[in-house]
Amino acid sequence: MKLYNTLTHRPEDFAPAEPGHVRMYNCGPTVYGDQHVGNYRTFAFADVLRRYFEYSGSKVTQIINITDVGHLTQDDLERGEDKVDVMARQMGWSAEQVARHFESRFLEDRRTLLFREPARFTRATEHIGEMVALIRTLLEKGVAYRVGGNVYFDVMKFPGYGKLSGNSLDTLKAGASERVGDEQKEKRHPADFALWKTDPNHLMQWNAPWGRGFPGWHIECSAMSMKYLGETFDIHTGGEDNIFPHHECEIAQSEAATGKAFVRFWVHARHMMWEGNKISKSLKNVILVKDMIGKGFTPAEIRYTLVSTRYSQRVNFSWQSFEDSRKALASLLEFKRRLQESARKSGTVGTLDLEKPRRDFEARMDDDLDVAGALGVMHTFSREGNRAIDRGLAGEGAAKALDLLDQFGDVFGVLGGPVVDDKPPDEILRLAQQREEARKRRDFKAADEARQKIKALGWSVEDTKEGPKFRRR
Repeated sequence: MKLYNTLTHRPEDFAPAEPGHVRMYNCGPTVYGDQHVGNYRTFAFADVLRRYFEYSGSKVTQIINITDVGHLTQDDLERGEDKVDVMARQMGWSAEQVARHFESRFLEDRRTLLFREPARFTRATEHIGEMVALIRTLLEKGVAYRVGGNVYFDVMKFPGYGKLSGNSLDTLKAGASERVGDEQKEKRHPADFALWKTDPNHLMQWNAPWGRGFPGWHIECSAMSMKYLGETFDIHTGGEDNIFPHHECEIAQSEAATGKAFVRFWVHARHMMWEGNKISKSLKNVILVKDMIGKGFTPAEIRYTLVSTRYSQRVNFSWQSFEDSRKALASLLEFKRRLQESARKSGTVGTLDLEKPRRDFEARMDDDLDVAGALGVMHTFSREGNRAIDRGLAGEGAAKALDLLDQFGDVFGVLGGPVVDDKPPDEILRLAQQREEARKRRDFKAADEARQKIKALGWSVEDTKEGPKFRRR
C-alpha cells in the first residue's frame, strides 16, 4: 500500500512498524462550535483509512483528540484569545459547558455519519499532567526557556524545524518582522512557540512549576498521542491547514524530547470547497450535518459524498454532489437487494467472477486511497452482477457475491446492514395506483405529477417485472 507522506513529499510504501497493528492519531475538533461539512470530509477520510486497514486484516489503535483548551483565534501567530473562552463569553456559559456542548454535538454527528469508534477520545483538559511533564523534559534538555510564567520552545535548538512544511527559519523571521507585541518581544526567535502561557483573564487555569496558566495548543497533541501510541507511531492525519504551525511544532517538541522519530507517515487531507468558494461564515456557506439531513439526505448518502474523492485532492462540493451520490448509492443498494433475493433461492445457478473485482478494488485502495477508482470497481461489479442475476445467478453464487459487496461497502461505510423492502404508507400506494392508471390511459403528464408527489413525500417507485418496487429516498 502506498500513502503520500507529507514528511518526505512523495508516496511511500506503507507497512506498520509492528506487523498487523496500525497505530494512528487523528487530529479531532476544537470544541467551540459545530463542525461543518469540510471538517467531516477530513474525519471521513481517516475513518475510511482505518476501515481499509481492518479490511486488510490489521488491528488498528485509533486515537482522536478533543481540543478543549489552548487553541487561539490566531493560531498561526499564537495571538488572540482561546477559542473556547471567546464562545463562553458570547454564550454566557462556562468554558466547560461550551466544550462539553460542542463535543456532544460532534459525537452525535459522528454517530449519524456512521463513523467507527476510536480506541479513545482524548480531551486536552484531562491530560494537563502529561503536558506539564513533557514541558519539564524540554526545559531540562535546554530546548525550551522560561520568560516569567510563560514557556517557549526554542526552534533554533531543533535543526529539523521546517522539514514538514518546507518553511525555513530565515523566511519565518522575515515574515514576522512587522509583528509587535509583548509576546514577540520576549521570544528569542519569532517562530518560537508557546508550551505554556499565563493570562489572568483566561477562563481555564492549572498549576504548573513555572506558574498558573494553560498549555499551548501544540503540546497537547504530542503529550496525548505519545501516551497512548508510544514515542514513535505509524500515522498522523489532519487537514492541510494543520501542517504549519501545528504539526511542524508537534514534530519539533516531540523529537527534541525523545530523540526519536515522532511519526512515520504524515497524511493530510486537502481543503474542500463549496461551489467554488472557501467554506466560511462570511460567505454563509457553512454546511452542517443537520443541514444535510434537513435536505432529506440519508447518513449513507452524505458519507458516500464525503468519501468519494481522494483525500489528497482538493474537491469542490455542492448540493448537486449529494444528489449525484444519492443516485450512485441507490444503484448499489438495489444490486445488494437483488443479490439478497437471489441468494435466498434454492440451488446454485450461474457464476460471477469475484477475484477480479477484489484485485481491482484493492489495487485502487492501495494506490494512495484512490477511493473514486475503488467506487468505480464497485459499480462495475454491480453492472456485471446484475447481468449475472438476469441470467439466473442464485443460491451460493449470489451469496458469495453479496459477501464481497458487503466487504467493499464496509470499507466506505455506505451499504449498511441487510436491505429490506420498505412497506410504503397508504398515501404512497394510492399515488402509485393513480400513476399506474394514468400510464395505462397514456396520460403521461398525470403519471409524472403522481411520481413527483411520491418523490416529495420521500419515496421512489420503480417498475419491475415483478411489479412496482418502493424505496425510501
